[in-house]
Amino acid sequence: MSRLQVIISPQYDPFLNRAVEQYLTECQEEGVVTMYLWKNQQTVVIGYNQNPYAECNVKLLLDEGGHLMRRGTGGGAVYHDLGNINFSFIADKRLYDVKKQLSVIQDALLSYGIHTEISGRNDLTCEGRKFSGNAFAKGQKNNLHHGTILIKTDGAMMQRYLIVDKAKLMKNGVKSVASRVINLSELIPDLTSENIKQPLIASFEKVYDGKAEVLDFDTFINNREVQAIRAHIASNDFLFGRWEQFKTTKKARFTWGGVEIALQIDEANAIIKDIQIASDCLETETIQLAEQLLSGASTKTAPEHDSDNEILQDIVNLIYG
Repeated sequence: MSRLQVIISPQYDPFLNRAVEQYLTECQEEGVVTMYLWKNQQTVVIGYNQNPYAECNVKLLLDEGGHLMRRGTGGGAVYHDLGNINFSFIADKRLYDVKKQLSVIQDALLSYGIHTEISGRNDLTCEGRKFSGNAFAKGQKNNLHHGTILIKTDGAMMQRYLIVDKAKLMKNGVKSVASRVINLSELIPDLTSENIKQPLIASFEKVYDGKAEVLDFDTFINNREVQAIRAHIASNDFLFGRWEQFKTTKKARFTWGGVEIALQIDEANAIIKDIQIASDCLETETIQLAEQLLSGASTKTAPEHDSDNEILQDIVNLIYG
């Protein structure tokens, strides 16, 4: 029997909200499934392996008081404001079930008469347009599944800050990021990022057939581990690293995602001297492994899974093909 928890953040600080999520993933007790609801104000969130300068108008965003945050999962860049709500499921590995977790979102929206579909590997759509992108991570004890729900997000600000790969738009047959997504308030004008919370909690308890304990968010604010995580993920080194000097030399889009590579090759010896890979691939560890293997920084000789091998082979072919 699983123990259910609900946490609702009243804070709009993206780094604090992300720090609590990471803390729960690392430290949550066995046998627990948590649904965590949170909102960020004027924030561009990029995937773990993404180049911020290729995904976002960084200077404009920061000059206008916005925030840039790098999450711990893969996938592409998204824009958060107070018109959308974000959810996280942190679950004991034995209780983690992506379809079940997605059904919580779908069931809550069905109570408003909104019919939704699971599209591809990580999207929820309505009437063929995306309102929720999802990403995933595996921890030692718990797994993480998180995503957005677009309800009344400012589409003009989304387009103002995000830089979208034209090849990705062409692949999806759309002209702009705004035409690819839908705000659910277009369908239900009275729906807001606040009044969706109780239906989500009710759906969580219905799907998991139990009563959830609602935890006080304030207990996390002064937690030393949460504050240490927050300091790290808000640091310039974590957010920007070497990305400002990143110069694309190879670029392609595959079935598993897009990739850009900056590399220096010793032509005489055909040896890679330095490499940096940017990608919206969902498999964050695979991209890091590819970078390590190709730079000679990994003790592993090959990937562990066929899907990893496919990604690595595509990257090798892109470099040397």
